[in-house]
Amino acid sequence: MTQQINLNADIGESFGNYTIGDDTALMKIIKSANVACGFHAGDPTVMTQTVRLAKENGVSIGAHPGFNDLWGFGRRQIKMNAREIEYMITYQIGALQAIAHAASTKVTHVKPHGALNNMAHVDRDIATAIARGIRAADADLIFVANACSEMVAAGHATGLRVAEEAYVDRTYGDSGLMTSRTLDNAIIRDPDVAVRQVMSFIEEQAIITLSGKRLPSRIRTFCTHGDEPTAVALAGKVREELARRGVDVLPLTEMTF
Repeated sequence: MTQQINLNADIGESFGNYTIGDDTALMKIIKSANVACGFHAGDPTVMTQTVRLAKENGVSIGAHPGFNDLWGFGRRQIKMNAREIEYMITYQIGALQAIAHAASTKVTHVKPHGALNNMAHVDRDIATAIARGIRAADADLIFVANACSEMVAAGHATGLRVAEEAYVDRTYGDSGLMTSRTLDNAIIRDPDVAVRQVMSFIEEQAIITLSGKRLPSRIRTFCTHGDEPTAVALAGKVREELARRGVDVLPLTEMTF
């Protein structure tokens, strides 16, 4: 089994008077945080609080840019040209970089959110636009990209370090995409099922789909969606099992690429 792995979460997705997820509890389990940058969720206050919380817990900080879609939580597709996407990515990273700087820390990775992430999984032009937007902000940023996606190839082609990602709480179709949220079996809410999926992916070094298809990938990191009510239970159980098996759970910044 791989002796090092990263656990991350999409986090900091509250907004104004609306609180989403238990960021305080989740931050004690994960090692890298993907912080919403104000477009699909988050606001300056939430971003600042999340960055400080990550720093206090020794969690590496990443930008989680998405479409400008607060109403739809960034899960609705928006058609944009490649340049617009590139600039949108740099813009959101820059906002979080400034907040991190004010907290005497820094942004070290980027992971696209929601519909943008799904579109970039299969569309090389969108994937390349994201990679260029990341590189424009800081060429040393790590690109957290869906395993078996166009983002992996685009990240490498752009000269970025790439961390291939799978999910603790989502199932997969044979194309390598996560199962659509419109289907009942898309989301994993049982901690034991989540543990079995993560361990099988690590052991096989592959995404294993609902039909049993094996899609080889060098998976470096596993994500939990912080907006799910079961996020803390799932991530906690996975962390416990990794410890039991002697697997080091590290921030992305401490992993070898």
